Amino acid sequence: MERPTKRRRVSPVEEEDQNGYESSSTRSDIEQPPTPHTFEASTLSRIKPTARPTGTETNGTTAPPSILASTDSSGPTTFPSLGVENWLTTSLSHLSIKTPTRIQSACVPPILSGRDCIGGSRTGSGKTVAFAVPILQKWAQDPSAVFAVILTPTRELALQIHEQICGLGLRRGLRCCLVVGGADMRQQALELERRPHIVVATPGRLADHITNSGEETIRGLRRAKFVVLDEADRLLASGKGSMLPDLETCLFTLPPPAQRQTLLFTATITPEVRALQNLPRKSSQQPVFLTEVDTTLLAVPKTLTQTYQLVNVVHKEKYLHVLLLTPANVEKDTIIFVNRTTTATLLEHLLRLLNHRVTSLHSALSHTDRTANLARFRARAARILVATDVAARGLDIPDVGLVVNYDLPRDPDVYIHRVGRTARAGRKGTSICLVGQRDVELVKAIEARVGGEMAEYQEEKVGVEGRVVREALNVVGEKKREAILDIEEGRDVKGNRRRGMKGRRKT
Repeated sequence: MERPTKRRRVSPVEEEDQNGYESSSTRSDIEQPPTPHTFEASTLSRIKPTARPTGTETNGTTAPPSILASTDSSGPTTFPSLGVENWLTTSLSHLSIKTPTRIQSACVPPILSGRDCIGGSRTGSGKTVAFAVPILQKWAQDPSAVFAVILTPTRELALQIHEQICGLGLRRGLRCCLVVGGADMRQQALELERRPHIVVATPGRLADHITNSGEETIRGLRRAKFVVLDEADRLLASGKGSMLPDLETCLFTLPPPAQRQTLLFTATITPEVRALQNLPRKSSQQPVFLTEVDTTLLAVPKTLTQTYQLVNVVHKEKYLHVLLLTPANVEKDTIIFVNRTTTATLLEHLLRLLNHRVTSLHSALSHTDRTANLARFRARAARILVATDVAARGLDIPDVGLVVNYDLPRDPDVYIHRVGRTARAGRKGTSICLVGQRDVELVKAIEARVGGEMAEYQEEKVGVEGRVVREALNVVGEKKREAILDIEEGRDVKGNRRRGMKGRRKT
């Protein structure tokens, strides 16, 4: 006995098989139209069409408002108009970079013409692309190793620049080497011996290689044609924690200024940076090109809302907990800046116990932990990043919507770099400063530097003071004692004892 054949539903349109016979699955009671029926687009798919972003069209493409906010309508509107070659324009478009910003329009042509450059522009304006594009174009025309050395003050910023340059030069076989502290020094020395095209490094670790790794490792550095100091104000700063000794070691090994192009970029052009423009130069050298874009009138983005919240310093953690859970902030990716690594460790333990998705970034962590924690925050596995000023410079994390200054910085320029982690490239962002009784003078200095006053934090139907008393006073106090106990017993944020740590309480 034969099994009955299953019949599948088909369109009422008459279909024929390859032999021209009518399909057996076509129902006879359906009247066949003389011509194929054209269905409306809405009946063909249940996927709703995505609304296109509004913006100004540039060469047939729509530029998003976040990019338009950083561009200059009166200047060049495309990378080819700046002299950028087609392969680089294609690589930029693959990274969703289609319109040059003001700092890029100002700096790319002079660098391509062979001039040294000092570029100042506020955070989030695309300074990395401003020096990476001309370097890669020059390298493609005359490939050699080591072609460029890029120095940055922090490991995280060096990693970010390394990833961006690798992405731009991937199709041309670019080899880029990352030299930062905390990683395997022997492996880095082997990579330097293989003569990479571009070296991205922190001054301390590169100076360590110059001193200890031997001539074979650093020989390629003596032929570099470009030297870049990113976040130059920090690299050239004197005083406690100065990087100048290591920087001098690096520059002494690299070719002299007359035999290389030197590029300096920063969000705050300090007197130390500006003084480099007037250094003696050979008659054959072109004058230094210096440009400042949007740094004199407004040091912070226009789309940033700067606020403050008056707090009792004894109950600072309670205010922080309440602010993180208000309806306006509960979904925002947040960076909390502190001045000390011990404070960062305490807040990470405390917020974890309060059921926040939190991670940390500071100098007391190992290189592996720093890289992993930053990756977790970028991937939004953690909503909150508690960090010292190692995260204040250069990091481009577009989704950050809130920056909290748990501890106010002593230097107003550091404040500019901190709040620059949000409201990047025209996006909106909010900063909140927790202001205690002794912080008034610091607030005044910051307001004088940025050219505007902070507004008191307000949110509709939210009384921060009342919520602190009703919801946070007892709970946060209890969890803080538990966090302190875990730290004293040598436990990590997951409650596990660290190896080599003795459970010894401080007396």
